[in-house]
Amino acid sequence: MDILRVELLRAQLLDFTTDVFASLTRAGWRDRGECYLRGLMLDGKRKSIQPMAARVPQVHEQALNHFVTSSPWDPVPVRRRLAQKMSGAVDPQAWVLDDTGYLKNGNASPCVARQYTGTAGKVTNCQVGVSLHVASQVASCPVNWRLFVPERWDPASAKAAPDVHARRAKAAIPDEVGHREKWRLGLDMIDEVIDWDLTPPPLVADAGYGEIGEFRQGLEDRDIRYVVQVACTVTAYPESVQRTAPPYRGNGPYPVQIYREASPTVKQLARAAGRSAARTVTWRQGSKRRGGATMAMRSTFLFLPVRPAATAHRRAHQGQDLPVRWLIVEWPPGAPEPTKYWLSDLPATTPRAELVRLAKLRWRIEHDYRELKDGLGLDHYEGRTWNGWHHHVTLVSAAHAFCTLQRLDPKAPAPA
Repeated sequence: MDILRVELLRAQLLDFTTDVFASLTRAGWRDRGECYLRGLMLDGKRKSIQPMAARVPQVHEQALNHFVTSSPWDPVPVRRRLAQKMSGAVDPQAWVLDDTGYLKNGNASPCVARQYTGTAGKVTNCQVGVSLHVASQVASCPVNWRLFVPERWDPASAKAAPDVHARRAKAAIPDEVGHREKWRLGLDMIDEVIDWDLTPPPLVADAGYGEIGEFRQGLEDRDIRYVVQVACTVTAYPESVQRTAPPYRGNGPYPVQIYREASPTVKQLARAAGRSAARTVTWRQGSKRRGGATMAMRSTFLFLPVRPAATAHRRAHQGQDLPVRWLIVEWPPGAPEPTKYWLSDLPATTPRAELVRLAKLRWRIEHDYRELKDGLGLDHYEGRTWNGWHHHVTLVSAAHAFCTLQRLDPKAPAPA
């Protein structure tokens, strides 16, 4: 936004920051938080501290740097208030779990390492942040974050770097923080947001999370419905499969019934069902126009009842039938093979269009990341401390939330 638009919104921004920064009780902290948000929203190529301080003359660069990098304020109460506020405004149809990369040149930033990120589409030098978003078809916002700790940054790992202790000390990483898989970080964030007195809607995630049986079982253990993408190699039984007992050898109790045959992949199940079983589903209006009207988003899908066969599910249902779940398969017209797969534990009565709408809701989060990075400087932070990263992503989330509220307000002109 240009400086005129930001100044016109100054009163609304002050009300907003007074609310979400209520936990920042030390003198000057709320003012610096409000200045930081203005700096993030103002036009400018770089949203790091030095150029933002130049654009917002009400705060000194050193004071702004100290507020973000070194001040001991806790970002969790700010995220909690953001989650509560944005859940009320967005009325989420789902929580969406995802992650994004922050490309880096050096190795001093906390948890930077050579690792894969979809941001670059390859293994590169970066940080990876895991985020949880509240989302509907019209709006979304990140409300919780975790910084992924690679094994090279964990002293307890056999893959730890030789200088790991020095690097952790320099970045001020707490001793209790170690390597934890992204899907476990996701479950941690979900638990935390539930503790903030928010009731979870269905959870949506890409294949990096959905293909992990322990993650899906973790959601089921928490009674959280889900629609998660999976790889074509994930295995599942058809609904009609029968358990059988191994031969009894006369020593000890009768053995528990098991599924003896090998489980096929979801790709094999889709092929067995055949392209002719697919039905056309329209899930939303797109942004592209033809003849003055927006084009509907539609494709063809298979909806198959299956029994996912991951080890985590077998352990949770030992001696019982594996539960039936939806396998949703996108098989576009003219495509020789299916292109995408999802598993869901939503009820059998769920309308097919609703299953597809949830499966496709991740498009909102791609929109979030684009705005967070291109417009609000999510990946511009140049600080090198653990707390600094968490402060920055929380403040960027607050700026994004404020812009989202402006767009949702019918009386307010939408900020650019």
